[in-house]
Amino acid sequence: MVTESEVILEEKLMAKLVEQGYTRIKIKDENDLIVNFRVQLEKLNDIALTDDEFKLILVYLESGSVYEKAKKLRDLYELQREDGVKYISFLNTREWCKNIFQVTNQITFKGSFVNRYDVTILINGLPLCQIELKKRGVELKKAFNQINRYREHSFHGLFDYVQIFIISNGVNTKYYSNNKNLSYKFTFFWKNQENRNITQLNEFAEIFLEKCHLSKMISRYVVLHESDKQLWFLEHINSMQLKQYLIKH
Repeated sequence: MVTESEVILEEKLMAKLVEQGYTRIKIKDENDLIVNFRVQLEKLNDIALTDDEFKLILVYLESGSVYEKAKKLRDLYELQREDGVKYISFLNTREWCKNIFQVTNQITFKGSFVNRYDVTILINGLPLCQIELKKRGVELKKAFNQINRYREHSFHGLFDYVQIFIISNGVNTKYYSNNKNLSYKFTFFWKNQENRNITQLNEFAEIFLEKCHLSKMISRYVVLHESDKQLWFLEHINSMQLKQYLIKH
């Protein structure tokens, strides 16, 4: 069997997501990301923002830890206008399919080093799902370690809003939440109704990355765990904590 390169895997995944209704866009760098975010934010909220209003929102969003930003993602922003308060939403957590879904690849971000990210899924203009690919035969932990390096050296600003990381070599595909204590043991295979692991990237994209499903996963199954200020999927939480969470919700 011919080994597929990362470039081929990336292009196949991009094509698959476009087939599933994502809009493919070109975002070169952080400035492009911010420009696109403004367009999608205005569309989501049916509002035309002034430059000053958008700057206020951007300053609000760019401050805080990953945990604090996850809370902001799910909250409403009170925008004071001359005609009263306008509540700005960043994510529709109830009607998942009404969010705006885009996909891009090879965004370049500069921090301690210059890094290019493989595939980024944007929801309402925010990068909420980051996918790191390796060619077939390469162990997944290398993709996991690369994301760790991104977090340490270049993730900042709007990229701190990533909720879900996905790592794949085409044959094996796993996912995990964005938290400060990343450990490979907290990476998981997605399972179907028959409890079979969905390992192939194409099938994983078809099921897990279906637009409404991905939005639902972020909205309902990524838990903001107050005691340790981290993000976890429900399956990461011990049974007692899970019961308490479900009772409250």
